[in-house]
Amino acid sequence: MAVQLSRGRSRRGNGEINVTPFVDVVLVLLIIFMVTAPLMLQGMDVNLPETTTQPIQMTNEPLVLTVTKQGEYSIAKVVIPSADLEAKLGAIFEERGEKELFLRADEEAPYGVVVQAMAAARRAGATRLGIVTEEARR
Repeated sequence: MAVQLSRGRSRRGNGEINVTPFVDVVLVLLIIFMVTAPLMLQGMDVNLPETTTQPIQMTNEPLVLTVTKQGEYSIAKVVIPSADLEAKLGAIFEERGEKELFLRADEEAPYGVVVQAMAAARRAGATRLGIVTEEARR
């Protein structure tokens, strides 16, 4: 067994950065985000609140799509079948020029029906979508 002794040389430090602790922290954070991300995407049953905001002042007559609690769609009190909703909105947007829609849904309307109306409006070319609420009663 041979032992090597240093002869008057000064020992130099290692100039490289040790990234192992950094990699460990990043991997732990990655695992945490992978576990919590699916939890953030799931919805919860909520009772939506009434608002106390002031109504929007419009110069032109706004386009309002109404969803009843039975899941029916109507524009200007004319009932529109769900299969024709996207085509009807597309035709209206072409005539009007402005592609803004206000969605007025009953609070007891099925959530899926409301989401389908929003998706149909987006596919028809709506660039702005507003949700109509009633002022809270005090």
